[in-house]
Amino acid sequence: MGDAGEIRMQIAGTGGVANNGTSPATAAPPTMSERVQWWAVVLVNIVFLLGGQSVASFLGRIYYDQGGGSLWMATVVQSCGTPLAIPLLLYFRRRPRSTAVTRPPLLKISAIYAGLGVLLAADNLMYSYALLYLSLSTYSLICATQLSFNAVFSYFLNKEKFTALILNSVVLLTFSAALVGVSHGSDGTNSSVPEGKFPLGFALTLTASALFSLILSLMQLTFDKVLKSDTFYDVVEMQFWSNTAAAVVSVAGLFISGEWSSLDGEMDGYKKGKVAYGMTLAWTAISWQLATVGMMGLVAAVSSLFTNVISTVGLPLSPIVAVIFFGDQMDGVKVLAMLIGVWGFLSYIYQHYLDDAKVKKILAERLADDDEHQTVKLNTE
Repeated sequence: MGDAGEIRMQIAGTGGVANNGTSPATAAPPTMSERVQWWAVVLVNIVFLLGGQSVASFLGRIYYDQGGGSLWMATVVQSCGTPLAIPLLLYFRRRPRSTAVTRPPLLKISAIYAGLGVLLAADNLMYSYALLYLSLSTYSLICATQLSFNAVFSYFLNKEKFTALILNSVVLLTFSAALVGVSHGSDGTNSSVPEGKFPLGFALTLTASALFSLILSLMQLTFDKVLKSDTFYDVVEMQFWSNTAAAVVSVAGLFISGEWSSLDGEMDGYKKGKVAYGMTLAWTAISWQLATVGMMGLVAAVSSLFTNVISTVGLPLSPIVAVIFFGDQMDGVKVLAMLIGVWGFLSYIYQHYLDDAKVKKILAERLADDDEHQTVKLNTE
């Protein structure tokens, strides 16, 4: 599991240097067991990301509907579950590193993790405001625009390809968000959504989506250019320290804003009771940590753009869940926006399918050439 990045480079044919100092061009093609191992890593992280993200968003809306109102508390729970990563850090101890890859200076790594933590805290706060001001279905549809932002950031920061299909995906997802934005009736819901806050909620969700995409690209850049390693330990370490920094910033905001003094009253006034209040926050924190582990695992194993694509898989599900549990209105505009968003998502998936087929063809030709070379060599001898 720790060598997922190296296997990914051999399978996907990406550039860079593998963890053992071998370039992908000279590395041996991956065995079947290595391919299975790599896909197992990817699938586990996909489950963590989708499951954690969906449950966390659902619980976040419940928190507001049942009487919760502390925006900073809603922000804290998005990063305060970092202690859950400690057992993983202890279990996946760092393997001996090759002399070809040296550990960056501690000060440099600390500054990067702290910077990512501050960005995460700001992003989490904007998402907290957005979820308060929008219905879950509208919030989910607008969040899908993060794929468009990430495609742009990945092109400039991570040298990702920008093909016609990806451009089509970006345009479609942008149109999907625009449809929701111009339809002021889209915030109709039975949830406790404040009236007149739709424009601000829309702007905050859009800004948070852009910042989230930038964070993903910066994480991938850190793995590729700074750490030059993407073992599972590296993934968990980045998740732990960046989220710890985000938690510190969020807790500081909770006390500086004075919201901490109203938490007792908020707990007493929670509709489902004090126990439900604590459980809602606790499970929200756990869900966000699972989503974060899955997110960073996919960034390291594949790419930030692929991670964003996977995070939008829940797009068709969230509005449906919101209609069932929160009484959100699914008018024609929302349905059309959802269908356009799914179309944009499938455009990128098809591009990924084409890339994968191309890589398989190249590997097959390489193996055939190697077999022919070995045959010629044996006949010569």
